[in-house]
Amino acid sequence: MNHKDLDVWKKSMDLVETIYKLTQTFPDAEKYGLTSQMRRSAVSIPSNIAEGAARKGDKELIHFLHIALGSLSELDTQYLIALRLEFIKNEDGCNLQMIEVKKLLLGFRNYIEKK
Repeated sequence: MNHKDLDVWKKSMDLVETIYKLTQTFPDAEKYGLTSQMRRSAVSIPSNIAEGAARKGDKELIHFLHIALGSLSELDTQYLIALRLEFIKNEDGCNLQMIEVKKLLLGFRNYIEKK
């Protein structure tokens, strides 16, 4: 299975791009804090999808999809922290992207589990 053909991978790559652009506006003091954490969490999502897709069986793929879901949950929490600290505004669309990626991850996982 080629991860580059998966919609969930493509959408999570779009999310990474959004997070990088969003965190460019954060205060310089956050360069090694929240900025770095959000970027690493975002990058982890498509990376784990790709790693899982490269593995032998569905069991391993599902394992890496769970890791990607965990990274997405981390990113969601970090996003909420950034909102509370008023580094970003609620209208930036990032939240909608995270919801879409989560739905795709869960749908893909459910599809693989039922095969």
